[in-house]
Amino acid sequence: MTSNVTGSYCDSYSPNGQSDTACSVTSQKGKPIEIYSFIDPLCPDCWGLEPIIKKLHLEYGHTFRLRHLVGGNIQTFNSFKRKNKGIKTHADVAERWERTATRSGMSCDGDLWYEDPMDTPYIASIAIKAAELQGKLPGYRFLRKMREQLFIQKQNMTKEENLIQAAKETGLDVHEFHKDLHSKAAVKAFQCDLKISTEMDVSELPTLVFFNENIEEEGLKITGLYDYDVYVRILTEMLNTEPVPEPLPSLEEFMSRYQFVATKEVAVVYDLSCDDADAAMKKLALKQKVEKVPAKHGSFWRAVKA
Repeated sequence: MTSNVTGSYCDSYSPNGQSDTACSVTSQKGKPIEIYSFIDPLCPDCWGLEPIIKKLHLEYGHTFRLRHLVGGNIQTFNSFKRKNKGIKTHADVAERWERTATRSGMSCDGDLWYEDPMDTPYIASIAIKAAELQGKLPGYRFLRKMREQLFIQKQNMTKEENLIQAAKETGLDVHEFHKDLHSKAAVKAFQCDLKISTEMDVSELPTLVFFNENIEEEGLKITGLYDYDVYVRILTEMLNTEPVPEPLPSLEEFMSRYQFVATKEVAVVYDLSCDDADAAMKKLALKQKVEKVPAKHGSFWRAVKA
């Protein structure tokens, strides 16, 4: 079914009649909204959603739980190698990465596709599921680290040695991660995500699907990247009331929490232009609270350990 309740970007989805792999609203532990975030860890558009997700968490995290799922389908992953075979196609992908970085403000270096192209994308997705076996938060941190190494450091995150390094830097139990990376449990979790993606008719990434506590009501699906206010309007509609945002932390507290962020993320969270965000972060750098990390597109900031 489709719905124009919140605009042309929105579709509706009802979990009624679906398998038990679909939305489980009873597991929300007191938070009235559950958001399914369908991503591809190697997708620059999904990386571009990070600033929005951060701001939503900080202001309205008390109203929702977020669950990351790998989107797409088996046919998509099986055809990836065929679609990306050959120098011309790699050049096309590299150009797309560069365009996306310019548009989203979240740097991604397309030169990787000339230097070390990827042809087995499902390995990165299985790695996320392996990390999540150690907990939701460690899984999310691993996803973030994987993206940083991929888009900024140009590391091929379909290679096991790079995945192991990301797990180590994330603080995972590396022995368990390596074992889980080759386990049936991780593969099954990956396949489960793909099944849910198919059930919810997710055909483009990134896609967010919002559910409320009433299992009789349809979820609202939003595909692509939109202004922050769009996501807040959807939360408001799903809650049937206007949620009260939590106060934002200071920049120092923000950096203490996230450790490594893009100038674009600071700009979105604090409603600043990228120039103003850069100026604010330079002030913290003068206090030796952060250090600047240049990237091909824009810049990142790393918290300085006391």
